[in-house]
Amino acid sequence: MSNSNGDSMDSKRNPNIPLPERRPLLKKSRTIADSSTAHFPGPLFPAVRRPSSDESNPPLPPSSSSTWSPRRSFDSSDSSSTTTSDTFPGQTFGFADRDYVYPSFLGPNTTRNRVTVVKSSASKSLRKQPPVSSPSPSPVRSASMPKSLATTGGSEMQPATASASTSRSPAPGSDSKSERIVPPVLAQVPVSNLTSSSSLSSSSLARKNSRIRRSLIRNLLALLCVVFASYAITLRNEVRKLQEENYDLHRTCLNKDIPHDESTDIFKHESDNSFVYIGNTDTRNIALYTVLFTLVTPFVLYKYLDDIPKIKNLSKRSKNNKEEVPLKKRIAYMVDVCFSIYPYAKLLALLFATIFLIAFGGLALYAVSDGSLAEALWLSWTFVADSGNHADRVGTGSRIVSVSISSGGMLIFAMMLGLVSDAISEKVDSLRKGKSEVIESNHILVLGWSDKLGSLLKQLAIANKSIGGGVVVVLAERDKEEMEMDIAKLEFSFMGTSVICRSGSPLILADLKKVSVSKARAIIVLAADENADQSDARALRVVLSLTGVKEGLRGHVVVEMSDLDNEPLVKLVGGELIETVVAHDVIGRLMIQCALQPGLAQIWEDILGFENAEFYIKRWPELDGLRFEDVLISFPDAIPCGVKVASERGKIIINPKDEYILKEGDEILVIAEDDDTYTPSPLPEVRRGLFPKKVDPPKFPEKILFCGWRRDIDDMIMVLEAFLAPGSELWMFNEVLEKERERKLVDGGLDISGLVNIKLVHRVGNAVIKKHLETLPLETFDSILILADESVEDSIVHSDSRSLATLLLIRDIQSKRLPYKEDTHTTSTTAFSHSSWIREMQQASNKSIIISEILDSRTRNLVSVTKISDYVLSNELVSMALAMVAEDKQINRVLEELFAEEGNEMCIKPGEFYLYDQEELCFYDIMIRGRERHEIVIGYRLATAERAVINPVDKNKLVKWSLDDVFVVIALGE
Repeated sequence: MSNSNGDSMDSKRNPNIPLPERRPLLKKSRTIADSSTAHFPGPLFPAVRRPSSDESNPPLPPSSSSTWSPRRSFDSSDSSSTTTSDTFPGQTFGFADRDYVYPSFLGPNTTRNRVTVVKSSASKSLRKQPPVSSPSPSPVRSASMPKSLATTGGSEMQPATASASTSRSPAPGSDSKSERIVPPVLAQVPVSNLTSSSSLSSSSLARKNSRIRRSLIRNLLALLCVVFASYAITLRNEVRKLQEENYDLHRTCLNKDIPHDESTDIFKHESDNSFVYIGNTDTRNIALYTVLFTLVTPFVLYKYLDDIPKIKNLSKRSKNNKEEVPLKKRIAYMVDVCFSIYPYAKLLALLFATIFLIAFGGLALYAVSDGSLAEALWLSWTFVADSGNHADRVGTGSRIVSVSISSGGMLIFAMMLGLVSDAISEKVDSLRKGKSEVIESNHILVLGWSDKLGSLLKQLAIANKSIGGGVVVVLAERDKEEMEMDIAKLEFSFMGTSVICRSGSPLILADLKKVSVSKARAIIVLAADENADQSDARALRVVLSLTGVKEGLRGHVVVEMSDLDNEPLVKLVGGELIETVVAHDVIGRLMIQCALQPGLAQIWEDILGFENAEFYIKRWPELDGLRFEDVLISFPDAIPCGVKVASERGKIIINPKDEYILKEGDEILVIAEDDDTYTPSPLPEVRRGLFPKKVDPPKFPEKILFCGWRRDIDDMIMVLEAFLAPGSELWMFNEVLEKERERKLVDGGLDISGLVNIKLVHRVGNAVIKKHLETLPLETFDSILILADESVEDSIVHSDSRSLATLLLIRDIQSKRLPYKEDTHTTSTTAFSHSSWIREMQQASNKSIIISEILDSRTRNLVSVTKISDYVLSNELVSMALAMVAEDKQINRVLEELFAEEGNEMCIKPGEFYLYDQEELCFYDIMIRGRERHEIVIGYRLATAERAVINPVDKNKLVKWSLDDVFVVIALGE
């Protein structure tokens, strides 16, 4: 705009109107360049006035070529970037460049709010003015603005500034009332931000108005309640005054001489009632005020409860501005904690609420009725107990109070039903989930859960059959319902034994006390179905928990271990109460004994299990002073095997010498059907006779194959070293590399260079791949042991599947390499008898003995039916050993010696060592002949029988024996 325009506008200005106060000039910030030219008049800020070098020359209005609008300036980033690139070539300008978006005179942050007075008429006149073209001054470049922006594009940015400055100039003739205040900071904000800010301010204003309205409504309601209560009190005072006047009038009438008639009596009776009522007026008013105060108090407390700490700590808040928890939340928290800690808090709260309702309702009834306080309390109780008793009430106040009491009674009754229902449901859930306490004594406690539990429960049930059944308690970290369902699926009868399941952790003393751990006669700790080290570590923690029982333990603890190397640590922690059974070690030693002596597995199953004969130790005082040779034939229903010597701290001597004489306190180890089925009897008549004096044949070298890798394979090699003859070979076929094998064997304590009797032959391969197995001379091995591989020991199903596949592949390869021989002596009655493939594999078993380690008893039964494996050993043997040691911990010493490579062992001897062919002898005669060889004969197996007989019933019966018969003996190992 030119100066002429400015003069004409000044001439039209009303002289009576004072000039508006000129806006103070702002100081330059650090971002404003020290130049006489105008500051950057960007089109983004039309409402900001820029200082110019020439105040007399105002900026030009917007030209038609560059019309500015807020929509254009504050468009999307795409449009802004396009406009900027067109206006300023070679430069990129966006909203991220703060120095270009915000005015430099504001500095980094706005420190002061400035107000611009804008005349509405002036703005209208400015919009009507035609555009005038004039040269625009160059903008002043910011300190951080590129030089190209300072020298180009000024023609587009200046008109906006001109319009802004023009809009701020007062128009002549405009009224001061039409002035509107425009904050300059708002002018710098984009339209979208202004819109969002206005919407936020409007929403906050609406919320504030709603809060004000609600507060007004509450205050109005409170005021109405106060007014109505005051009015009711006023009316009651007026009634009281009238009754007092009536009483005074009655006294005045009594002082006068009035004839005595019926009306006088009636008046006197009414006056007497009035006198009583007047006497109760004070108490009824007090009751009414108490009821009103009690009704108002909760609302007032709820409204101003949080303000109490503020008023109390008003002097402290000036010094300490820390945020405090509101009193409402603290009270709610205290109530929550009280209900959580104290189980009967809900019932006590319900009882208090009932008493309060009866007392409060009785007081309210007393205030609005004519009866006594005791009668009002009784009516309140009847309203609470039965909600229909208020129907005959008369009067508005009495009805309102009675309805309120009945409603509260229904609410309390509903709460009581809910609490009772919750208590019953919680108790039922506790019983269902196994959280109740077991009140038993002299029971067997099983801690943990594994696949051995089924066979273990079976053996314990058979052991307790003679006493009519016992009690077995199982504590495991499983749901009670799941445990009971799994036990119910077991396919055997418990024969009177009760199995009680409880859910809990053996590591928690409270759970141990829940199952009466201190009263149990035996505690069995089962190994978990996981890694051996983890299982043994868990067993160690369980033993530590058991040692921490304050009441002490009555019985002993049988711990199933997975690794032999961890056994000393558990015994160190548990002391004398601990008896350990190492599952891997037991199965490994049994596999070796069965491989060297075919048929021994069935004998061990009969001895370890409670179904047939087992070991028992008992004292018989009547046998004191007898030699062991005589004691041997003193029991018709048992076979003595050893003596527990009292003078040597209970040491058990198996197969003692004939010259040993029983002393006082000594106990006898026998093999019998049950502990109450044998007693000593007079010595029978036996004949020694003549029998062949043969010695045991020398051992020959053997060739044995191990398929798979066990963690205790070094112990198995040491046992083989003790049993085998010099020149034997042990082939090891598994996936472990040879160098890794040697390292593991050395770490396990095996001295490979010190092996004398056996030679190790290493082969690397997968036992479930037929091509790998075909590289081995399978037809040349005397025994093949299929081990449960260490790589799959965590999964019983996977391990058994791998062992079964290896067994089938080996038998198939052997049936093709070995010559087929028709077996005319035995006939198979199974469903597989018609399969030539099965017959070929059964024929192959006549040459080579295969011992399979099958962990699951169900898979064991499947393999046994097919008869493609000579002997199958499973975890069922371990369960039998655990049950036997649980019944009598002394048996563990016997099993340890029989399983060891040194000392006495169980053997199978041919009949030619004890008799001649077709000789008739009783079993006592054979026992005496066995003592000539320093052996104890415990059973036999006839050539025509499939199973051995341990502890024959009729030992005096004569039997015709043949040289093909074999005898089971306990003898000292070579």
